[in-house]
Amino acid sequence: MHLITFIEIMAILVGAFSGFIEARRKRMDLVGVFTVAFITAFGGGTLRDILLDKRPLFWVTHQEYAILIFVLALVASPLIRTLRQIVSERLIVIADAVGLGLFSIAGVSAALDAEMPLFIASMMGVITGIFGGVARDIVCNEVPMVFRDGKPYAICAFLGNWLFLGMLQYGFPHDFALWSSALFISGLRLITWKFDLRMGR
Repeated sequence: MHLITFIEIMAILVGAFSGFIEARRKRMDLVGVFTVAFITAFGGGTLRDILLDKRPLFWVTHQEYAILIFVLALVASPLIRTLRQIVSERLIVIADAVGLGLFSIAGVSAALDAEMPLFIASMMGVITGIFGGVARDIVCNEVPMVFRDGKPYAICAFLGNWLFLGMLQYGFPHDFALWSSALFISGLRLITWKFDLRMGR
């Protein structure tokens, strides 16, 4: 559980970072930056907890998560404004890929803890992985990246989630399965983006 908590915190930070970048690209003020970062960091986990009927929500239980995003918004806003020239879609894609891997595996683990069937657990991982980015793009008046670039995104999470579940079934150490699967998801997403691999086109 300590490792899952660490992974969840890392996922929140990465998600918030992508929210900071997108909000600054849209020239939002401090309130906008915080709101977009908050939605990106907590959107997927919130929907997961609602679907799993888990109360209170994970960020309500750990108010330090929300406080951390607030503090980071104060620091990140002027920093990203200063570094605006290097803030590009590439950084958002990289942050999204890392967040996708971490959030997805955290979602699968939460579903397994709730004794969900394996397929449902895998789908909870996908939802946790993609929904924060979807909510971020909608708030920023963009067609969500997962729906518009034609590259595998949710599929990367789905495959990585089953890799994690399979490794557990075959007796791999839990921590090794967690990190390996998160790395697989992030790496696969970046490969599909780098080589412009598309589906349905």
